[in-house]
Amino acid sequence: MTTLTQNEQSSQVKHDQDSEHGDYRMFGLATFLVADAMTFAGFFAAYLTYKAVNPLLPDAIYELELPLPTLNTILLLVSSATFHRAGKALHSNNADRCQRWLLVTASLGIAFLASQMLEYFTLPFGLTDNVFASTFYALTGFHGLHVTLGAIMILIVWWQARSPNGRITEQNTFPLEAAELYWHFVDGIWVILFIILYLL
Repeated sequence: MTTLTQNEQSSQVKHDQDSEHGDYRMFGLATFLVADAMTFAGFFAAYLTYKAVNPLLPDAIYELELPLPTLNTILLLVSSATFHRAGKALHSNNADRCQRWLLVTASLGIAFLASQMLEYFTLPFGLTDNVFASTFYALTGFHGLHVTLGAIMILIVWWQARSPNGRITEQNTFPLEAAELYWHFVDGIWVILFIILYLL
């Protein structure tokens, strides 16, 4: 009997200690994204600096077509809106609608990747042709990796948001909110990348 009482007391003390600590998971994710943004910033700065200091010869740079990148931009911007709708549905305790919006979001992300691959196959230069080509593939490929990871995360969240046995509920929204923050970050990086590589 004494042992049981001690276990209960120990459990209560642990619960009290846990309740005293705030939830810093989102702060941790935001810190990671800031560090990730610094990596992209390094790529952007290196490309823009090299382009300003060492202009490429006319035959070393290519006129990039805008239709596919513009479509990609629209796909990602729309996917941010659909992800937001998924979050609102979850907060309204509507798991089915949340799952539908998550599936739409993941589909838009996969469509972006398919469009990106299509562009790769139609480009007039290869990975090692020149500095511009190498930088283009490095930037878009690194971003594409982020989109791939984001789409996988969305599908995981989609599965975990199922009703009635899902782990993600109106009371436990962190996984969805974390994935949404990451996805908005990826979308924002693409807008900057689109401007630097295709419009400047």
